[in-house]
Amino acid sequence: MYSFLVTPRRLAPSHGAAHYLRTDSLGSGDFEALEFPKPSTEGHLQIVNIIDCGKEVMSCQFNQEGTLLAVGLIDGNIKVYKMKEALCVYMLNDADTMNTKLPVTSLRFHPQSKSSSGDLLLATYASGLVKIWHLSSKTCLFTLTEKRQTLTSTFNPSGTNFITAGSNTAIHVYDTETKTRVNSCQPSPSLTTMNGHRFRVFALAFHPKKEEHFISGGWDNTVQFWNTQQQHSIRKLSGPHVCGDALQFDPLTHQILTGSWRKYDALQIWDSETGKKLQEIPEDYRGHSRIYSCRWMDSGHIMAAGSESNMYRIIDRNTLMTTGCLLDLPGGVYCTDITSKEEGDPLIAVSSQNCIYLLAIPAK
Repeated sequence: MYSFLVTPRRLAPSHGAAHYLRTDSLGSGDFEALEFPKPSTEGHLQIVNIIDCGKEVMSCQFNQEGTLLAVGLIDGNIKVYKMKEALCVYMLNDADTMNTKLPVTSLRFHPQSKSSSGDLLLATYASGLVKIWHLSSKTCLFTLTEKRQTLTSTFNPSGTNFITAGSNTAIHVYDTETKTRVNSCQPSPSLTTMNGHRFRVFALAFHPKKEEHFISGGWDNTVQFWNTQQQHSIRKLSGPHVCGDALQFDPLTHQILTGSWRKYDALQIWDSETGKKLQEIPEDYRGHSRIYSCRWMDSGHIMAAGSESNMYRIIDRNTLMTTGCLLDLPGGVYCTDITSKEEGDPLIAVSSQNCIYLLAIPAK
């Protein structure tokens, strides 16, 4: 049923483990007797809280102030946690999501909505549902239904438009106020022209300074550059195999960070103007990570996580060395997020199976 998932399910590894535990050869008593290492941190990172969400976590995002964390679950429910107490304050569902019971594939807070007027949350589902929720009233303001698995979404910087993508090659552009589709960005019919995607799309990111310009990445090993008002992509770069929320512009330099779900060359930095690859970020010595989520933390650091080693790490952008990591997670990391540094010391959210690990960088 969950064909959009590509992670081979993996039990908790030891540091740098590179083998799979075959449970089919174990009796139930043998399995219960096994002791797995508990998640722990190394380097400049510490666990401040662990939230058990009850179901497997597929997506998460902090609101603008960093006071709330929305968590999308595999059963279609969204739980919203207040960070001060790490308590669930809202549960978002309705007849649509309870009937389909399919995963929440992406969550995006409206960039201009504030807690005083009520946060607005864009959510997409593997059923093809696209919803905008008003958090404080727990009300779905409107619902769109796409005839596909909708796997990712994002707002433009002002929030006037949002875009969605998924299991087909089209990227739909919507007007946020009117809730109408204003364009569909897709490739030419000719297979000899690569001016759009040819397979599933898992990541979208708007340029920080350009309302109409965005990039996308997916299974076809390309990052496509688009204008929301044009049908076909403007240009592309080749290489990244994107299978999650692993595509982002640096807000200062506008360089592009990509994460690929593969054993080698998983983390790369690109020049957004020329498409030239600027850096390969080496794998951690503890083992390979097939990347599902990566993002710029600040001007000096990058964060990345995924499966294989089931590890989250912070990477120094100058030395390309790991400065902090969360290890021995019970499963792959599908999503991460970080609060804005402008709101105080950043808080980091990392998912693994049913849990969200809240991390902080201790003062030096």
